[in-house]
Amino acid sequence: MQNPESANHRKGKGRQVSYTLELKRGPTHTDWMKQRVDSQQGKEIYSHRMSVVEPVFGNIGTNKGLNRFSLRGRKKGQGQWQLYCLVHNIEKLTNYGQLAA
Repeated sequence: MQNPESANHRKGKGRQVSYTLELKRGPTHTDWMKQRVDSQQGKEIYSHRMSVVEPVFGNIGTNKGLNRFSLRGRKKGQGQWQLYCLVHNIEKLTNYGQLAA
């Protein structure tokens, strides 16, 4: 500390240092997923997801403006989400539908 006297107002009279001990524990679900994603097959799957799934969420959130639901309740929120997905899919058919025909 540049000015150690500034910490004197505390009961402990100064700066405190704490550390945590690493407890012996088994692997958690997070450790298991890290291992799966870091594997060669996991990297291939995740890179495919980034090019297929994530742009849909980006389009709906950014271009369509769904950054929060305007309806309350799970059922109504699910209906609103399905409407946004329907609009997204109709837009895809309009833009790219002629390529498959």
